[in-house]
Amino acid sequence: MLGSGFAGFFSGLGLIAAIGAQNAFVLRQGLRREHVGVVVLICAISDAILVARGVAGAQALTSTYSGFQTVMLWGGVGFLLVYGGLRFRAAWQGGTALVPMQTKPAPLRRVVLVCLALTWLNPHVYLDTVALLGALSMQYAPHNWGFGAGAILASFVFFAALGYGARLLAPVLARPRAWVVLEVGIGLIMWAIAATLALRALAA
Repeated sequence: MLGSGFAGFFSGLGLIAAIGAQNAFVLRQGLRREHVGVVVLICAISDAILVARGVAGAQALTSTYSGFQTVMLWGGVGFLLVYGGLRFRAAWQGGTALVPMQTKPAPLRRVVLVCLALTWLNPHVYLDTVALLGALSMQYAPHNWGFGAGAILASFVFFAALGYGARLLAPVLARPRAWVVLEVGIGLIMWAIAATLALRALAA
């Protein structure tokens, strides 16, 4: 159970730590100290809902269709290899600083609507949480929900750190070199998880 939880945590952390509009928005709110708690909770709870749906859906499909777990295993390995490769390419290209937008203070209603849109209207969110994490969770059965819990915990930790630690992280995240290191780290994590899954499948 503990091992599956760690795998879920680092898988989830690797997927959500990449530069994106949602992360930039959370960082912006943290820097401006505007509705930070609400934004962090929306992002983290949304991830928790999507991850839970992914784990439950993958579990149902595995029990219904024979061979689904094997297909998803190798599909997940392939995706992680490609995703890790993309992170290495981003690092090779030099990284991109995460700079928050400078706008006038916004009311809570507008902040909530923007946050929900950046979360639920982003197709990559569904690919990462529902499809990929759901499929990967089945490789840790019968502790697949331990994997899911680890991924959910990663979302809460990451968004809380990004929102509440924004003023401390901003000078670092504004440097492209810091994102080079981050991209390399994410790539290594993704490839390590892919190798572990592939070895497990070959040994079965």
